[in-house]
Amino acid sequence: MSPVFSHGSLRLYLLSLLDESPRHGYELIQALSDRFGGTYSPSAGTIYPRLAKLEEEGLVTKTTEGRKTVYAITDAGRAELDARRPELDAIEEEVTDSVRRLADEVRAGVNDAMRTLRAELASAAREAKRNASRVDPRQESRDAGRDARAAGMTAVRDAEAALNEFRQQLRTDLRSEAARGALPVDVVPLLKGELDRVRRTVAEALSRR
Repeated sequence: MSPVFSHGSLRLYLLSLLDESPRHGYELIQALSDRFGGTYSPSAGTIYPRLAKLEEEGLVTKTTEGRKTVYAITDAGRAELDARRPELDAIEEEVTDSVRRLADEVRAGVNDAMRTLRAELASAAREAKRNASRVDPRQESRDAGRDARAAGMTAVRDAEAALNEFRQQLRTDLRSEAARGALPVDVVPLLKGELDRVRRTVAEALSRR
């Protein structure tokens, strides 16, 4: 996956998140994941060194609450945000573009999964026919039925996994965009149309067997 933030952008974005409220490290990671609809989640090794640097520069402070370290923005940090507000606005646009790009990658992955499913179904059918020619008629019927059922159940599980992944990812994308007030009015009709198209395509592929 290509970099989500350009050089220096994540540092400024962390300041903006802390300007909303104090957070500990995990909450910052979760907040970033939420902003990206679950399609991007930075590692602790990405977040904590930047927080340490911000603390060194006097832009954030940290306090210990039980076993958690909570980070908060300082007045100097807010001054930094105010001075670089145009940059932060540009980063927000970058985030929106990144969410859309990552969502496109998810959709492409679902399409690939559907194509793979059709290929596996066709391959299973051909394999069953080849095996059928090597056994007597009675065994042929039993084995073909067993192989077809096993291949069918495997294909169904793969299809359900692909559909569940698609549903979860798309739900996250939609909720994230809706929370930002940036969900276009034509998204739902587009989604319904695309889902209906995929359903018809799969139905046609199954009916050709």
